[in-house]
Order: sequence, then C-alpha cells, then structure tokens
Amino acid sequence: MSVYHLEELHGLPAFDFPTPGQEVVLPETDTVAWRISYNPYVDEEEGGFDGRFQRFLATVAPARVRALIIGMWGETYDGDADDAIEQLVMAKDRLTSLEAVFIGDITAEESEISWIQQSDVTPVLHAYPGLRELGVRGGSGLSFPAVGHAGLRTLRFETGGLPGAVVRGVAASDLPALERLEMWLGVEEYGGDATVADLAPILSGGRFPALRHLGVQNSEIQDEIAAAMAAAPVVAQLECLDLSMGVLGDEGAAALLDGQPLTHLKWIDLDHNFFSAPMEQRLREALEPSGVEVVMSEKGDQDEDEGEVFRYTAVSE
Repeated sequence: MSVYHLEELHGLPAFDFPTPGQEVVLPETDTVAWRISYNPYVDEEEGGFDGRFQRFLATVAPARVRALIIGMWGETYDGDADDAIEQLVMAKDRLTSLEAVFIGDITAEESEISWIQQSDVTPVLHAYPGLRELGVRGGSGLSFPAVGHAGLRTLRFETGGLPGAVVRGVAASDLPALERLEMWLGVEEYGGDATVADLAPILSGGRFPALRHLGVQNSEIQDEIAAAMAAAPVVAQLECLDLSMGVLGDEGAAALLDGQPLTHLKWIDLDHNFFSAPMEQRLREALEPSGVEVVMSEKGDQDEDEGEVFRYTAVSE
C-alpha cells in the first residue's frame, strides 16, 4: 500500500506553501492546511527548511493559521525532525490559532516510511494548549513520553514500526478530550516492538473517557490484538473500531465474534485481511443486520515457501 501526501487536515484542504519565485495566488490564511516542505534535491532556498518556515511566517497572517502540515525538512532519512519541531515551538506566540499539526507528510518516493527519522513530538503539545489534532508519519527515532493535554481530540501515528515505548507513553498520557486514536504498529523488523501488554491501559477503557474511534492497525500481531479486543472494556464506548492493514486472519476474526457484542458499533474496518470466504460471510451475517458497516474488501499479500506461509502488513518499509 502506498502512502500519499495528505489531501486535507482538520477538515481543511492541503495547500503547498510556494517556493521562492513561484507565482501563486495564496488563499486566505485560515481556509487551508498549509504544507511546509523542503526537498534538498530540488529546493535551493537559503536556510533550508528553517528559512522556508520563517518566510512562511512572514508571508501569511500567522495568527490565523489553523492547520500545518510538515513535509520534508531536508534529508529526512538522515536528519531527524528536531529542527522542524523547534521551529514550531518557537512560533507558538505567533501561531495562536493553530489547531492541527501533522509531522512527516512524506511519500515513499521521498523517503520510505520506516526511514523517516522522527523525534520527540510532545514539545508541540506542550507549546500549543489549543491543539486539537496531532499526526505523525515515521517511527524511527520517534518518542512520545507521557504528556498531559486538555484539548487534544485526535492523535495519529502512521509507521512501519511503532516503538513499544511510544505506545506506553500514549497509554500513560492524560488526554481527557481524546476522541480518536490511531496507531500503525508495523513490524518488528522496522522497530515495531509494541505488544498487547503495552496496549492494556488503553484497552481497559478507563484511560481516555471521550474515546470513540480506536485504530490499532498495520500489525503483524493483529490476531492477538483482535483477541484482546474481544474482551477489552474500551470497545463498549467505541463507535468505530479499525483493525485494518495487518495480518488479521480467521483466528482473530473468530475471537472477535466469540467475544463481547460488537453490534453497537457504527463501523468496523477489517480491510487488508486474510479471511476465508466462510469467515467473511460469518462476520457479515453477525454484524451487518444490526446496522454495523463492515469494511473488508481488500485482501492482504502473502507468500508460501516450502509449506510455510508468510503474510505481510500493508505498510512496513
């Protein structure tokens, strides 16, 4: 599965802040999600990403910026996101209306997702108490120590390998307004060493009282996760459950169906699966008559070598 540039953030269409010399009519500052990106192979702006970000602040009305998308900050497989995050933090007294930030809007053509060198992203939350949405792409070097934030509603991690320490940091955080949490756990080969035990405080249901959408996706332990969800108290408070993109098979699906009722859900995403036809039918018959929208059209990729089957998550490298 390819990872593309964001088309929108926080309900606002993405708009690329132009390079020097580009003749572009700029939209009203508060009507778009501004993408700031510096590709060292094609861009020649003095000061690199830092220079581009400062020119952005001098060009638009910073106090009206509502959403920012951070793309490449240079050679993102070689240099981490520290400088980009520092630029954001230093601008906190100017970006006073900022509600949403996405760090690492980088495609596979620019850098494979597991090569993106991230950093500790929690300084952004400390700097912006009014932030409502934070998204991150790339798990290498990513850090998320436990944090408190009264207003954050959406937290999203897109990775080919999410460190268990990040999951534990999220699970220990105080985020009373959090409504939507998505974590692409990835594979161990690319740093995805999170376990079901790391998820336990989230699955217990007491950690995030406002949570309505939970995604634990893109995992090579998806069957184990499904089995944990079958008895997880958090499921009762959810409207949407996303277990897509991983290696979910009949074992995990059976555990879901044999566990607690799921008929209260509005939507469950089981796409990129390895279900047999009878199991797919069983899932639909169990859930769709109650009005649950069941997504499971896409099949995952697998190989077989000398009788051993190898299944692949949707996103890893």
